[in-house]
Amino acid sequence: MKLTFLGTGTSFGVPQIGCRCAVCHSSDPRDKRTRVGAVVEANGTSLLIDTPPELRLQLIANAIDRVDAVLFTHDHADHTHGLDDIRAISVHRDSPLPMYGPLETIESLGSKFAYIFDDSIRVLPGTFKPQGVLRQLEPGAPVRIGGVDVTPFAVPHGTMRVFGYRIGDIGYVTDAKSIPDEAMALLAGVRILVLNALFWKAHPTHLSFGEAIDVAQRVGAERTFLTHLTHHDSHAELEAELPPGMSPAFDGLQVTLD
Repeated sequence: MKLTFLGTGTSFGVPQIGCRCAVCHSSDPRDKRTRVGAVVEANGTSLLIDTPPELRLQLIANAIDRVDAVLFTHDHADHTHGLDDIRAISVHRDSPLPMYGPLETIESLGSKFAYIFDDSIRVLPGTFKPQGVLRQLEPGAPVRIGGVDVTPFAVPHGTMRVFGYRIGDIGYVTDAKSIPDEAMALLAGVRILVLNALFWKAHPTHLSFGEAIDVAQRVGAERTFLTHLTHHDSHAELEAELPPGMSPAFDGLQVTLD
């Protein structure tokens, strides 16, 4: 099983437009953070988590040219507005690309990107459009996708419901403010844990670093990686400040489980 971090930045990305801070002008490539997305590969199945705006560039940079399904966490633009880039994936398939997520996310995507999902919208011969089919998931109800078992769980993100995913021994959570007991129970025993974290200070819709550390210690995974990072902290600074077993993720990081 392999986890690839496509992007690890917040909705602004890093560097941030117009910013002159040290992190935005850092020469460390780990401080260049595109919007959040990931790919999990296992048992011959490749699962894309979210479709961030830089998706095309992210897939090319990581030499990923096949995706078997998409798992959406929620409907915010930094997690969905690269959806048109799946055209380069779906054009090589015999059937529309399956896309999974919470009901409200599926409904919103079906409306905003109707040209992808509405079979009545045709393209001219010799041209192509992305082709996908939307499938609703329920928290705590596992689903088999290709050769992989996936279990979604709900976490709060302000007033919005976000789905985290357990995929084998990997737990992936982004844009969470807290991890409810039901989600903690589903994360028990994961070897790799991915958590969002914004600042050392508290934030109304995201975990802080301190809150993420507390969650990681309660879950007890072998390794925890932080994602959805801002330009307030460099990779090197975070790496030095986090406890053993925790690291900031970076774009292009690959983690392999035996």
